[in-house]
Amino acid sequence: MKPRQQLRRLGTGIGWRPEIAEAVERMPGIDWVEAVAENVCPGHLPESLLRLRERGVTVVPHGVSLGLGGADRPDASRLTALAERAEALGSPLVTEHIAFVRAGGPLTASPLLEAGHLLPVPRTRDALDVLCENIRIAQDALPVPLAVENIAALINWPGEEMTEGQFLYDLVDRTGVRLLIDVANLHTNHVNRGEDPAKALDELPVEAIAYVHVAGGFERDGVWHDSHAHPVPQPVLDILTDLAYRVSPPGVLLERDENFPEPGELQRELEAIRETLEKAATTGEGSRAATGTATIASADAGAHADAGGEAEAGSEAGAGARDGDEAGAPTRAEAGPGAVTDAPRQRLALAQTALLSALVAGSPVPEGFDRVRLGVQARALAAKRADVVAKVAPELPGILGEGYRPAFLTYAQGHPMTGGYRRDALDFAEQLLLAGQPEDAETRRRLREWWLERSGPAPLSRRPTARLARATRRVLLRR
Repeated sequence: MKPRQQLRRLGTGIGWRPEIAEAVERMPGIDWVEAVAENVCPGHLPESLLRLRERGVTVVPHGVSLGLGGADRPDASRLTALAERAEALGSPLVTEHIAFVRAGGPLTASPLLEAGHLLPVPRTRDALDVLCENIRIAQDALPVPLAVENIAALINWPGEEMTEGQFLYDLVDRTGVRLLIDVANLHTNHVNRGEDPAKALDELPVEAIAYVHVAGGFERDGVWHDSHAHPVPQPVLDILTDLAYRVSPPGVLLERDENFPEPGELQRELEAIRETLEKAATTGEGSRAATGTATIASADAGAHADAGGEAEAGSEAGAGARDGDEAGAPTRAEAGPGAVTDAPRQRLALAQTALLSALVAGSPVPEGFDRVRLGVQARALAAKRADVVAKVAPELPGILGEGYRPAFLTYAQGHPMTGGYRRDALDFAEQLLLAGQPEDAETRRRLREWWLERSGPAPLSRRPTARLARATRRVLLRR
């Protein structure tokens, strides 16, 4: 684990997205922005981000694909990529999620499955042990401090042993990691899981907060969907108020990922956030005086002291993971004292694989889960997958028109994602063509040309089923 560095106060910010880049540059009072790490290339930073940096606006990379809550140790290449983005952007910290995004593989002797979305980890001792070691590995690999975010969930894991607040408290106590608290996700879990956001705030170490997310969503049939595509509702601002009564957050950021409104509406939402914080600061000084207004930097020293005995274990485990992920997890003797043995990882891997397989591959629902809620989550994952594929391959909805979405959702039911969204787009088009679809000959011709242009010999030759892929290509060429 790296020595703790003092974090600057961030202020008020907004999630930077290419669709609103120009609007963000023109907005007054933007102290910092957050960019999705996987969408930024260190060697070709967007001109908008470069201009913001030149003005002194802080840029924080926000990762979505590490899967720190998964059973496997973090992938060394993903950690390297995140570190490169932090250095390229001159960021004071990086952030990720307390979630798993893939399951299966060597620990379960089953195919690797991708969720394409953030899924909750069970709040159990096994999951906490694995998460703590994964975070130590990440901390050792990153050049700046790491903060991890609580996520929204539609489902409850059976047999959980801790509340969210207790889980986060123990996580910080054992690793010294900072927290990115998403108050919109606390609201989501209140509606979907019956969890009291005030109780969560009571239990979690608010002095460890690096910054706060605020976002919107919508409710349908008693389920709250954390869409990041709707205005921030008052209940989310109320939770922000409650949090700000307890501690002055170093930074607060408005997230919006799609369905972008006019810049004026985003500006009004930012003003509502600022007013909420100012009101809390005015009326909450007395309550905070008892606990102090320590920033994250002062909390770091204590957290680092508490976790100091485990720092070497995290470092050694990280080296073992980078050298031996493909060969399997190291034993305790190989990984160093304090590292997690195979058994908790394997138990977690089996549980997460069973859940993800039920969500994306139609496997039986694991015992103890709510079947109705799993159905809602499965449909949400498929819809998210369709939306992202449409973004990374916008030609597909252009070619297929209104038939794109129903065709993709049908495809998704029998074809779990295994290689990322760009691979998913190619596989979807290939399956349609092999089935003689679309029925319209001209549309089918355009789709075939698109697929042939993007699935050249090199990518196909790297597939495990290269011979079959080449045969498929010959069939498609004849159609």
